Amino acid sequence: MKHFADRLAAAIERCGNPCLIGLDPHVDLLPDEFAIARDRSAPRAVRARAIGDFCCDVIELCRGRVPAVKPQSAFFEVFGADGATQWERVVATAHAAELLVIGDVKRGDIASTAAAYATAFLEGVGGDSESLCDAVTLSPFLGADSIEPFLSACLRTGTGIYVLVRTSNKGSADFQRHGSPQLSRRIAERVVEWGRELTGDSGWSSVGAVVGATHAAELREFRESMPTTPLLLPGYGAQGAGAADIVDAFRGPSGSTQLAGALVNSSRGVLFAQRDSAHKGKPWRDASRAALEHMIADLGGALGVVAK
Repeated sequence: MKHFADRLAAAIERCGNPCLIGLDPHVDLLPDEFAIARDRSAPRAVRARAIGDFCCDVIELCRGRVPAVKPQSAFFEVFGADGATQWERVVATAHAAELLVIGDVKRGDIASTAAAYATAFLEGVGGDSESLCDAVTLSPFLGADSIEPFLSACLRTGTGIYVLVRTSNKGSADFQRHGSPQLSRRIAERVVEWGRELTGDSGWSSVGAVVGATHAAELREFRESMPTTPLLLPGYGAQGAGAADIVDAFRGPSGSTQLAGALVNSSRGVLFAQRDSAHKGKPWRDASRAALEHMIADLGGALGVVAK
């Protein structure tokens, strides 16, 4: 399989935008068409199928428009084995639509367990490789030995990882800004080290970093300290960050702007756009499509890119 960072750079170039759509099927927010997912009296398999149907419909809206999607495993795991079946269906459907899949799994454990997670999401044990992710999100809290099994898997399979560095959630500063240097800065240093052996022809590494778009003032420093690291930027849209907040994530030390340098994630802002007053009265697919097109244009305007 071709190097993940090269595949990512090519996908962003093909679509002409750095949009990443998070597939977070909150059952309480799903359109009425999928209300069975909220019905606790319904069979678990039926409820799980509904969230799979919803995500597959969103994937169809994304086909040809964005480079990647990011399914969140927790919303599938709540439905047990039936949810796992729908997870694999959604990943395979995204691949069939020529979208890269970043599994938002946030795993992080001792080396032997990490190796099993790497097999589960990146390598598989045989069968349909289309249900495996192109990259996954990881927590580095347990240290380098919890990341190394994933690095080995990336070398073998051409896949990638995104390490949590400076997250967008409200409590992120509790630990990430602690110490001197701050913990997030120390993790960023290791991300660069881990990524050297996984740098592709595009010049980008397959070891990425998650840095919240809600920390706009810190983005330039993170970009400069991780010049060949692709960033994953949560926090755009529903969490409050705007297009102007993410520009520095795309600027390297020379000040140049490279679209391949980051992916900007939106989940609720696209999936549940029907709930936004701007799209009141629209069928949910029309609302989500309009929100997606607005995101593409919004980011394109901030980055000086003409939308395709």
